[in-house]
Amino acid sequence: MSHINTDLTEEDAADLQFPKDKQLSNKPESTFPSTLCGACSEVLEVPYIVCVPCNVSVCKLCFVNGAEFSSHKNYHSYRVFNHNFILFENSNWTAQEELTLLDSLLEVGNWDLVAKQLPNKSVEEIKEHYNKFYLERQGSCMLPTLPQHEAIDNRPLIPYKFRLNDVSEPPRNSPFSISFYSLAGYNAARSEFELDYDSNAEDLIVNLKLETDSPINTVMQELQCAIIRSYNRRLGERMKRRRIIRDHGLILVRKTVASLLRYESTITRPVYERICRFMQFYKGIQFDYLMEGLHRAGELKAQISKLCEFRRKGIISLNGAHLYMNLKQDRDEAIKDVKEFQNNVQLKWKLLNTATSQAITIPCKRRGSYTPLDIVGLPGYEKLLPKEQELCSKIRLVPLTYLELKNILIAENNKFGFLKLQCARRLLKIDVNKTRKLYDFLIEEGYINKPVH
Repeated sequence: MSHINTDLTEEDAADLQFPKDKQLSNKPESTFPSTLCGACSEVLEVPYIVCVPCNVSVCKLCFVNGAEFSSHKNYHSYRVFNHNFILFENSNWTAQEELTLLDSLLEVGNWDLVAKQLPNKSVEEIKEHYNKFYLERQGSCMLPTLPQHEAIDNRPLIPYKFRLNDVSEPPRNSPFSISFYSLAGYNAARSEFELDYDSNAEDLIVNLKLETDSPINTVMQELQCAIIRSYNRRLGERMKRRRIIRDHGLILVRKTVASLLRYESTITRPVYERICRFMQFYKGIQFDYLMEGLHRAGELKAQISKLCEFRRKGIISLNGAHLYMNLKQDRDEAIKDVKEFQNNVQLKWKLLNTATSQAITIPCKRRGSYTPLDIVGLPGYEKLLPKEQELCSKIRLVPLTYLELKNILIAENNKFGFLKLQCARRLLKIDVNKTRKLYDFLIEEGYINKPVH
């Protein structure tokens, strides 16, 4: 605000007696809606006059005309109110610029457009000023503050563990292919539907003529209305497919399907393929929350299974579990090194130093034993008996695969009352040694029967 004056200065008198067109326009640059002129009750435009003794505001026109009202007299001392003063300490922004900044943010919400309203300020200066004096509340302690909530878990609650960047090309399916129909005729490269779902729906109404003025009978009118309702239902089904494609990101089908592969070890493929049928009843983000929740539940289940396994081995603390895992890893590496040494003839120095070493031929490499597979916590692990867990670890079969192969052999055995090894190999189509060990185990446990000769 300016200093208090008792007499009009030449500049103030010139402005008040000959006001500029911009100041007296019907649409002021900035006004205070709650501040009215005490004489004419009009909304005040900046600059305006404030009477010091009476503490009332007077517009420029009333001040020039010498208006008097209530206890206000035209000879009272006054001050000119404007926006050309610094609002915050340690800042070179005037109050007018502060108002322009806040009004522009509320109106456009874009830093580049805000900078156009403040030609003397750059985008970086505007951002820095707003962050410092408003967000960090260094301008005034009277600025409102947001309530602070203490979070129990400091980890960000987001449904994704990877960045959501689309860098792959959209699919370019050939017309009338299976992939083309799977997208309901959507051409992602052109961002349009080349062939709508149920493209023949319009044939219902192409020759339909509505005769509302003909009072022949109401049967024909009801029939026509039924045809239109059927057409609307088919249009609704078409729009539903478009909405599903848009909401669930099915424009990049390969990437959407690939994103489900991370649930192989927790939700498993048969389960998430069934859950995908319910995508049409969820929004995209809601379905992602559902899948991530099930994925997290699977991870917790696997961790609980590992803790139970540690408890069965007599480990009762997390430090003991870490020590056990480190020692187990070192032991496995040592066993692997020993096997490599035993299979490498060049490292057998005793054999190389003998006289007959030249006559000894290197034997053919035989298939060694399998390195045990850690199946603790894998899907289906809790469904296995202790002997089945040991078998899966030795022959390196994941629990779900073992259960599937086991059911196949048992079903074939129930058909004929017995099962041959040759038939088992033909059905399973896996490594013959694994098939043999699985076949012998199921016979030993009584799940299947050997043929009687």
